[in-house]
Parts: sequence; C-alpha cells; structure tokens
Amino acid sequence: MKRLLHSIICLGLLVSLSSCGGQVSPQSGGGDTIAFRYARGLTVVEHDDYTYVELKNPWKADAVLHRYVLVPRNASLPDGLPDGTVVRTPLSRSIVFTTVHCAMLQMLGKEASIAGIADLKYIKLPYVHQQIAKGRIADVGDGLSPVVEKIIDIRPDALLLSPFENSGGYGRLEAIDIPIIECAEYMEATPLGRAEWLRFYGLLFGCRKQADSLFAVVDSSYNSLKALAGSGAAAGKGKKVLVDKITGSVWYVPGGRSTIGQMLSDAGADYPWADDSHNGSVALPFEVVLERAGQSDIWLFRYSGKHDITLRELLTEHHGYGQLQPVRTGACYGCNVETSLFYEESPFRPDYLLTDFLNIIHPEIEGIPPLRYYHRVE
Repeated sequence: MKRLLHSIICLGLLVSLSSCGGQVSPQSGGGDTIAFRYARGLTVVEHDDYTYVELKNPWKADAVLHRYVLVPRNASLPDGLPDGTVVRTPLSRSIVFTTVHCAMLQMLGKEASIAGIADLKYIKLPYVHQQIAKGRIADVGDGLSPVVEKIIDIRPDALLLSPFENSGGYGRLEAIDIPIIECAEYMEATPLGRAEWLRFYGLLFGCRKQADSLFAVVDSSYNSLKALAGSGAAAGKGKKVLVDKITGSVWYVPGGRSTIGQMLSDAGADYPWADDSHNGSVALPFEVVLERAGQSDIWLFRYSGKHDITLRELLTEHHGYGQLQPVRTGACYGCNVETSLFYEESPFRPDYLLTDFLNIIHPEIEGIPPLRYYHRVE
C-alpha cells in the first residue's frame, strides 16, 4: 500500500502559454487569469504585486482544496491580500515528499532547491542520494510520520506533499507555520492536464519560462504521437491490449477514464475496458479478466524486481497466466519500476510513455523512438 501511495504520489501542435486578460476570478478581485489548456484543477490569477492560486478539491464538487497567495520574496507584503496561504517565491529550500516531484524539479533545473526529502527508500534519483551523502539534502524520515523537529531545523520555505481523500489532514505539519503545497496534479482527468501543472510549479520555483517551454514540448510531442496513431495505415488497426497483473488475489485494471486508459486510447489500442467510467483502477477477479481480455494481442504490465522478469518467473506467480494468449505468442512486455524511471518521469512526460505504447501497439509506424520503460519479456 505504501508503494501504491508513492506510485500515486514521477511534434506538431504549439500551445499559447501567454497570460490572457479580461478573465476575472471573483475570489481574487480582478487581475489577469493565466490560461491553462488542459489542467482543470487550478486557477491562477496574476496581479501587479502578487499571484493568486486556487486549487479545486478533486473529491468534492465546487469546493476548494487550497488557496495560495504568491508574493515575491524580496517585496513587502501588499495590503489587502486575499485569503490564502502566503508563499514567498521563488522557493529555494523545500522539503519534497515524493520521488515524482523530486524528478519534476530536476526536469526544471531546480533540483538544488530540494533541502529535504521523505521516504528516501522510494527515491531512485542519483542526484538525491549523492546530496544526502554530502549532507546537502536532509532525510526527514517516513512520509506518513516525518520527524517534525528535523523539518523545523531545516527551515524550509515550503513542504511539497500529495493530498489524499479523507486523509485527515497533515497532523503536526499544519502547526509549524511552513506553507504546505498540495500537489494534486495526479487527480487531473487527462495526461496533459496532469503534466500542465509544470507551469504552476514554474511559478513557485521562479522558472516560469522554463516550465512553459517544457510543457510546450510535452504538449506538441504528445499530440503528434496521438496523430500518428490515428492516421494513415495505423488508423483502426490497434491491437487488443491487456494491462498490469494480479496483486494478491485481485487484478487491478486501469479504468477507461484513467490516465493510462486514455493514453491507450490515444495510442490507438483496442482496450477491453475503454468504455469503463472509472478514472482510477478497477479491482477484478482473474476469471473476469481472462474472459474479457484473455485473447488480447499484447500484455503490458508493471512489476518491481532486482532484475528483468522472465516468462518462466511470470508463470510461477499465478497458474492462470498460461491461459493468456500473449503468453503463448510471446507478446508480453514488462516495465520494471525499480530499474526504470517510470514513476519519476511519466507523470510530467506522458509523451515518453505514449511513445512506448505506440512502439508496441503500432510496430508498422516508422521512426518511433526505442522503448524506454517496457521491454519484451524473454
């Protein structure tokens, strides 16, 4: 379950990323709203001397998760600020609670702003481990019960955490007067919506241009790949795809509206649960999966191991795997999340993952980059 939390909690069309005037947020008292093309979970309004950010509550319609007021670090606090957590920007000493957001800061060239991390055992980024060894990044312990005294000693300017439904809040962290940045991008309904939160983090860490430019690349790359899957010889010829494998006694398949489900659709796959309405995983018994997807052309699954899994090892995990057609045809592709940066990269670079899907589902398309996360099981 802990691993699941941390898993939850890593070209053609150009996007207009400039601010749009005339769009007014009633909570912010005027200002210019920054236009987001895909992200639906946040509103950002720029004013002369501060920026107002409102995060929607992804679990409760028409409710607010958090309000922030971003004020330049070297400026005096303006009079008449709206309600919200005041955050002095750019952030320069933050404690980051997930490997996903450590990787995101590396993408933005802001890894030096990481002053502390939680759950070191779940972070595979070499930079973090090197800085831990040098004493430049502090380990504050378990993410669910961090050492608060150590956090206070670090004197960070923000804590980056992923919120969860019915979590009961953040305990003692809420009482130490350090801004908590609730990183709720994983609740966005689309892969590009999640990735577009790069632009919010760019505002926080003083790298707006870099963040806007990076997202423009992601957007352009993703849509170009999507167009490849839906045009020419590839159109309508996507293979039937089975995803993931049994955990305990349950097979969790991505819902049709989950980011993985949508990416399979964007890759032109024939996904058996494409018409499912869930935006998360769906728990099913093996028999149901076998009946609906046992004759799939391709099996894509993630696993955690010290080495690449073999077909022999896979078959020892569950007696029923041998009944799956892709096992018999050798069309099994595994993603080892221990030896790849799947969780670290794919949330903010969905184009990387879509590239893998196209590579496997549409081998007839030429010029697709090589596999990055998934590899054929030997």
